[in-house]
Amino acid sequence: MTDTSPIVIVTGAAGNVGRALLTTLASRGDRIIAVDRQSSAMGDLLQPFGGTDRHLVLADLDLFDAAACEAAVKAGLARYGRIDGIAHTVGGFASAAAAEGGPDLWEQMYRLNVLTTLNIFRAALPPMRAAGRGSLVAIGAGAAVKAPSGLGAYAGAKSAVHRLVESFADELKADRIRVNAILPSIIDTPQNRAAMPNADHTAWVRPREIADAIAFLLAEDASGVTGAFIPVSGRV
Repeated sequence: MTDTSPIVIVTGAAGNVGRALLTTLASRGDRIIAVDRQSSAMGDLLQPFGGTDRHLVLADLDLFDAAACEAAVKAGLARYGRIDGIAHTVGGFASAAAAEGGPDLWEQMYRLNVLTTLNIFRAALPPMRAAGRGSLVAIGAGAAVKAPSGLGAYAGAKSAVHRLVESFADELKADRIRVNAILPSIIDTPQNRAAMPNADHTAWVRPREIADAIAFLLAEDASGVTGAFIPVSGRV
């Protein structure tokens, strides 16, 4: 019998949100192309769900390189014959006053957040257009809706991600390719707890909650949703 379960590329699969998303997608039966630099971490997470017999692990992939993103898509096509969705969880955060953060910081935020999104989304378009369907999900930011002090470069880059999602969503409607974004607030991660030890961690959004929202947008249950920015902000 032909396996018709969805094929999803997850970038940043060994990160906090990526790990939660691997578990969410694999547990519902999706086949995953897991992309990150830490192959062992991804393999361990996927082992209870069929491991590399069912899923594909791609390590040391440079998402700044458009050709590398195209190679990842080609590897997925060679293995499964199609790509149904992209969940792009890679990004970067930095805090600096707008008057103090230099050009290097702004460029770093652009490359980590905007360029990686552009590269992996564009790489997936040819097979999705050929299939007449697909779902692309990015990680935006609540801070990009109204930038607080100290987050000019980060909020500026995430705002560019939002505009990219809007443009792609409008351009790809006729191809039946949906493009959406999740807007987290502060995510409850070990790194953020260490950076803000006195904060109320119980108010922060958990990686699993973000993963569940991404999984919804990837699924056919969200077939009517495109160009949406969904806040997943806990109680912050």
